[in-house]
Amino acid sequence: MTDPVPDSSSEPAPDPVRLVDIRDTPLDVTEVVDALGDDGAGGLTLFIGQVRDHDGGKGVTALDYSAHPTALARLEDVCRRVAEEHDVRGVAAVHRVGELRIGDLAVVVATTAAHRGDAFAASRALIDTLKAEVPIWKHQVFDDRTEEWVGTP
Repeated sequence: MTDPVPDSSSEPAPDPVRLVDIRDTPLDVTEVVDALGDDGAGGLTLFIGQVRDHDGGKGVTALDYSAHPTALARLEDVCRRVAEEHDVRGVAAVHRVGELRIGDLAVVVATTAAHRGDAFAASRALIDTLKAEVPIWKHQVFDDRTEEWVGTP
């Protein structure tokens, strides 16, 4: 007599939200990709937002991100909604706060799915919703010594 094969359908599906964080240290793309490791994923899409040297026709000389105390919970909520609304296997989002330099990574988001189209759609929704709903604000200083806050209510 052989032992029965365990019914894998009774095991709970792994949590698709694999990594969510807001931190004041440099972001690591490899950490995000590794968090989404999944043999069942046929596609992994990755968006990296980095600090550019200009905005609105002006040169940027300094940039600082600030987060509201609720930002991490809001970011997790956004990740969970994207996971529920899209056919994904994994979701990850990490945002940086504090003083950043030109070229520094400001945000890294990624999704995995069985098929690339689903991964692309979910990643697009993730970054767009994050930018619209998570209370993280950008303070820019320009080369003409003017300043601007972006994303504040």
